[in-house]
Amino acid sequence: MSTTAPPSLYPTRTSADPVTLPRQEPVVWGDRDAGPLSTAQVDAYEKDGFLAFDALVEPADLATIEHEIAQLLATVPGDDERIIREHGGDTVRSIFEVHKLSKVFADLAADPRLAGPARQILGSDIYLHQSRLNLKPGFRGKEFYWHSDFETWHAEDGMPRMRAVSLSLSLTRNEPWNGSLMVIPGSHREFVGCAGETPADHYRSSLRAQEYGVPSEEVLARLVDQGGIETITGPPGSAVYFDCNVMHGSNGNITPLPRTNVFFVYNSVENAVVEPFAAPAPRPEFIGARTFEPL
Repeated sequence: MSTTAPPSLYPTRTSADPVTLPRQEPVVWGDRDAGPLSTAQVDAYEKDGFLAFDALVEPADLATIEHEIAQLLATVPGDDERIIREHGGDTVRSIFEVHKLSKVFADLAADPRLAGPARQILGSDIYLHQSRLNLKPGFRGKEFYWHSDFETWHAEDGMPRMRAVSLSLSLTRNEPWNGSLMVIPGSHREFVGCAGETPADHYRSSLRAQEYGVPSEEVLARLVDQGGIETITGPPGSAVYFDCNVMHGSNGNITPLPRTNVFFVYNSVENAVVEPFAAPAPRPEFIGARTFEPL
């Protein structure tokens, strides 16, 4: 359960003008020598805000996951709120809380190959703040605009500090042309507050197309000028860990080649969410967990 929110270190959605602030806490909380990541890998994550792997799971795992996705699409009721469809259409955009819908995904999220690096980076026990499948089918997959996850999790879920890490595991080939994840290296060192106020039940529209919690074009241009843009590509089984505050997004997919990824958001048990910092009420449990059982 959540508690009353302390004063925010990162004000956002409180005025008509965006605000930028330096990060107030470390990127790496744990022991650099505690494994499974090497010191060089931890240093790279700290510097850039992300760390990519060519292969994190085996082909046999991928075959099991592919079968499980087909089962989910066939069996989860179409009116289940955890299924998010593209704006203006019926194409499935995301399926949330897959670790509760499927034991395969629950086991995958807790697998030491995936969870171990997150524990090392965060320096504590961890729990799943969010899990989801992101589906970009050929020709119809829409974009995810530039954003910092932490800005949304802070404003709408009540995440107090930047002590969470996301893992994106590729389940299909991620190419530069089929909507792969793009990140702005180094952008995690600056908090980008956003203009406007969060409407009630904002999640109902933002999960399809985000309007609030979007950084200004001027700030984005400056961040790209400073750090550039890195596109994360790779075969099925490749993966990337990225800091909760790194600026990222992805283009739409107009190619025939689908792009499917599963995301696990690992949060420190010492960073459990409280009341939202800039929203009338917390988002539902299936988007931002409010129970904090360690993996």
